[in-house]
Amino acid sequence: MAPPGMVVLLSMAWRLLLLVLLLVLLLVHPARGASTDQLTDDFTAVNLSEAQFKMQKPYDVPLADRYELAAGGVRRMWVYATDKPISTSHPGGPRTETKIELVYSSGVWQFEGYGYIPCGTSGASVMQIFGAAEHATTLMLHVYGGRLTYYHHEDDVVVDGNIYDRWFRLNVVHDVAAPSVTVFVDGERRLTVPGRGGDSHYFKFGVYGQSHNGMSYRMESRWRDVKMATGDGFWLQE
Repeated sequence: MAPPGMVVLLSMAWRLLLLVLLLVLLLVHPARGASTDQLTDDFTAVNLSEAQFKMQKPYDVPLADRYELAAGGVRRMWVYATDKPISTSHPGGPRTETKIELVYSSGVWQFEGYGYIPCGTSGASVMQIFGAAEHATTLMLHVYGGRLTYYHHEDDVVVDGNIYDRWFRLNVVHDVAAPSVTVFVDGERRLTVPGRGGDSHYFKFGVYGQSHNGMSYRMESRWRDVKMATGDGFWLQE
């Protein structure tokens, strides 16, 4: 029979070993749907050329008056409430947006980018998934008074309550077949909503003035490190 002191040491050793094993398991298999790294690890990056970042701006002003590609690859877009639409035949409010010219109709697709919304911008869409069965879009993220919202639901579906004057990481995952859209801010799941059907979709980001709840006179958003990826998205359901 082992001495009492030896029993205590063996017990402590087993507890330490179990703790080490638990830490290893957590590192190798992080919680599903909760890991920031998993947002990219479970997807395959899509190679985008600069030509696929197509600018849309008021038709009667030069691009340089509404768009700047600044140091560090920061895309700065702004628009005024009194601006014209993107063409004489195109309906909709004033906008300066970047359209990613990669159209998809099936599968699971992810938008990732770092956004910055200056204080004062309000009543504007800053990111969207274009295309749906009975609507123009599947997703729009609006800004109202410092809140990032699902469409114009500024009181009841708030994605982030303090979005002004800071860089935030935005990941949007669109599972066409499910159909569902999941939004992450800084790696944290903030919104999951049903898709809206349709067989042709693409991502857009920038500023697009909205008629609901009024828009500020000047609207601006900045974006950097914008990427796309595709994957299976199975962990989103867990």
